[in-house]
Amino acid sequence: MSAISPSMAPPMYDREVDPKNYLKAGYGLSSWLLTLDHKRISLLYLYGVGFMFLLGGLFALLVRTTLLTAGNAEAFAANKIWVSPDNYNRFFTLHGAIMVFIVIIPGIPAALGNFVLPIMLGAKDVAFPRINLLSWYMWLIGTLMILSSLMYGAVDTGWTFYTPYSTTAGKAFAGMIPTVAGAFVLGFSSIFTGLNFIVTIHKLRRPGQTWFRLPLFLWSLYATGLVQVLATPVLGITLVLLLVERTMGMGFFNPELGGDPVLFQHFFWFYSHPAVYIMILPAFGVMSELISVFSHKHIFGYRFIAFSSVAIALLGFLVWGHHMFTSGQSAVLSMIFSAITFTIAVPSAIKVFNWLATMYKGSISLQTPMLYALWFMWIFGIGGLTGLFLGTLAVDIHLHDTYFVVAHFHYVMAGTIFVLFGGIHYWWPKMYGRMYSEAPAAWASFLLFLGFNLTFFPQFIMGSQGMPRRYYNYADQYQIYHQVSSAGSYVMAAGMLLMMYNLAASLRSGRKAPDNPWGSNSLEWHTSSPPPLENFNGDAFPGDPYDYHNLEWDEKIEGFRAKEPLIRPARVAAAH
Repeated sequence: MSAISPSMAPPMYDREVDPKNYLKAGYGLSSWLLTLDHKRISLLYLYGVGFMFLLGGLFALLVRTTLLTAGNAEAFAANKIWVSPDNYNRFFTLHGAIMVFIVIIPGIPAALGNFVLPIMLGAKDVAFPRINLLSWYMWLIGTLMILSSLMYGAVDTGWTFYTPYSTTAGKAFAGMIPTVAGAFVLGFSSIFTGLNFIVTIHKLRRPGQTWFRLPLFLWSLYATGLVQVLATPVLGITLVLLLVERTMGMGFFNPELGGDPVLFQHFFWFYSHPAVYIMILPAFGVMSELISVFSHKHIFGYRFIAFSSVAIALLGFLVWGHHMFTSGQSAVLSMIFSAITFTIAVPSAIKVFNWLATMYKGSISLQTPMLYALWFMWIFGIGGLTGLFLGTLAVDIHLHDTYFVVAHFHYVMAGTIFVLFGGIHYWWPKMYGRMYSEAPAAWASFLLFLGFNLTFFPQFIMGSQGMPRRYYNYADQYQIYHQVSSAGSYVMAAGMLLMMYNLAASLRSGRKAPDNPWGSNSLEWHTSSPPPLENFNGDAFPGDPYDYHNLEWDEKIEGFRAKEPLIRPARVAAAH
């Protein structure tokens, strides 16, 4: 076969360029934009999600800066501040929509799961590579559609798009249409990703890799895929109805047209509460990997953790009504939703207690990925416990739509960002073949943890004292809490910048990463760093991913290697 110029080679011929390193398997922009390699698509997601995280964080900083002092309405009237009430509403709407739909939902599954899922299975790629690339383009199109609303007057309804705010003509009438349509397109991206993962796990497991030999990260991605496929169409239908009502005047949710605004809440939360688990189930899976690897101990209660992921996915469809205790729904129905809300705490607690049992008497290594895992356990513990308050009918009546809900939501949902960062640091050597500097990475994690708690813990206090959420103006008694909260947001921003600088510097000057720097026994750590285009130079034969007795330290490479290799070289595999 004649040689092919790297700049001219289409993606299907990438293997002719450099089969040893997927990053060098083809050059030029087209080799990335047309790639079918799941690892490159993962990096496209990572770059896009990272950029949008910074943009969403910028809007959050604008919100926190606006709330530094009380009396904003008077200050704006006197031309002392430039943020108007309408712009303030747009800031927190864009922050919420970007972080939920564009960053957190696709973050771990698409950016990390896309990279490691096929390698953990010993496969060459996902089941549908072209659909995988299409899902990224749909994510990109949906993101651009939401951002295009800025040209028409950004949406100011809040990220939930509640009616009647979203159905009546207002200043953001034109911006509402591309925003809702963009969320609709993002939903298709989520469905395609979930479907791809489900089929890949079913059909591309290696011989001998039974369900109970899968890494727990794959169990969580499988459960997440089920929720994505089953729940996301409900959101899609709801958004279509909203667009039809907005553009054609047909009455679904607007009472003036014979609609019911509470119906929108039922539809929205029937998707959006399962969406909570689309965000957090992948984080649980990453946590199981980090806790086991950095405790150097077999995961405790493997089957309990695996089945708890499926239980959370199923129970997540039955609790949407706890968002609507004050909406006038049936008292009996509210009691049922409250009871099921307490029930879903059980599988979540199973995971936490099994992680603690795994750490017990383990040889714990406090490297950066493990630090992020420990920070998340603290944050999720607070988020989960405060969720019990909001699941209690009498207490929720007082706390509903206060800053207590804002704090709880961030301790649960934004806490998953810590696991995303932990996963990025964990798989970074595998992605790029470079090690980052440990000390700056650890300091960045500490700043993020400190800033997060400074930002959101005071919100529990002012919420319990009656401070409503989303208010542009507030009473003087809440000013100290808002000031501490805003200071915490600046600390988080500093930690984020330090983390990004350290990771970027590693690409230029970081030392070469060994194939297995952490001592994990799952398959992705038994191939080269970075992996070859087809993931393995030979056939993979999975074992127990949490069997650390098969590993030993190799002084030559300053990394771990398997005593009995799980990868059979191509020439030996061919002979068999």
